[in-house]
Amino acid sequence: MELSLETEAVADRTLLRVGGEIDVYTAPSLRERLVELADGGARHIVVDLEMVEFLDSTGLGVLVGGLKRARASDGTFVLVCDQPRLLKIFRITGLERVFELYPSVADALAGAR
Repeated sequence: MELSLETEAVADRTLLRVGGEIDVYTAPSLRERLVELADGGARHIVVDLEMVEFLDSTGLGVLVGGLKRARASDGTFVLVCDQPRLLKIFRITGLERVFELYPSVADALAGAR
């Protein structure tokens, strides 16, 4: 399965919509896009995972890297995820306590859980 990445500026935030599967084969593309955004000056990144069908440990590592990069530049990095199977991965790995997870893009942009 392919990975789709669409970027949109929304006020002072950058919304990255991700679709498809994030695995060992596609994670490098996601990492590259996140680095491009950070290097391009994006300080507040919202990653929308609503259209993600699969996420493995490589993908989780890329997301953690994005979070670290954002924090290093005093930015924010939040995730939009309402899919039970993906939320279970965040819960099992303990990453639900690391990431700010929102049920919708609107909630993430408003900063309300």
